[in-house]
Amino acid sequence: MPTSKLPPARSAAPTAKAAAKTRSAVVKAEAPDASNRSVRTATSDETTVRTEESASPSALIDARIEALGDWRGELLSRLRAVIREADPAVTEEWKWSTPVWSHHGILCTGETYKKAVKMTFAKGAALADPSGLFNASLEGNVRRAIDFHQDDPLDEEALRALIRAAVAFNRSPS
Repeated sequence: MPTSKLPPARSAAPTAKAAAKTRSAVVKAEAPDASNRSVRTATSDETTVRTEESASPSALIDARIEALGDWRGELLSRLRAVIREADPAVTEEWKWSTPVWSHHGILCTGETYKKAVKMTFAKGAALADPSGLFNASLEGNVRRAIDFHQDDPLDEEALRALIRAAVAFNRSPS
């Protein structure tokens, strides 16, 4: 009766090298990407992955800024600081895989694209813009947006005034 040769049994415990490969593959697969479906946080000896559902909106915004790692992340961080200065009671949210700032309704979003960072004001068409910051989505009846490109100047005072106007509009009776 012929006997078949079976390969030697493998150890159930992976080698350190195999474990490192697996861990880095998991981190790469679950690190933030364009859809930002998950957030990676690392400690000295382990990597923990938290999904959108369990991470706070502020943590997701922090992760987006860090993941960008270029002028767009720096600019998004500056815009966030200006928003918080203009309205200390602002609420940070995470909707549509995008940072959203609200106070009695949505004020604006902070979208990032390859060549621009866009702030879209949900009710921008109803806001006075004496400094002429709005430069995108001008044809709509409701929204207005500001497209920021690399090395564009940021008029922080005018932006603070626009954010305050958005808060006042949201608080006013409809």
